[in-house]
Amino acid sequence: MKKLYLSYTDKKIGGVCGGIGEYFDKDPTLIRILFIMAILLSFGFGILVYLAMWLIIPKKHDTFQDRN
Repeated sequence: MKKLYLSYTDKKIGGVCGGIGEYFDKDPTLIRILFIMAILLSFGFGILVYLAMWLIIPKKHDTFQDRN
């Protein structure tokens, strides 16, 4: 089963967009553009959503198998 985690490798601020991109196998740049559009169209509410996701989405535990 696939799980959503913050990205360690593709992160600009918190790794939220990179993690969502990895989960859905999509380009994280597209996810970032969608977040920026959501922030602009919602008069800043998207920032609160991003911050909430940054707090809620867990970090991936670093194990030996994950390093390969």
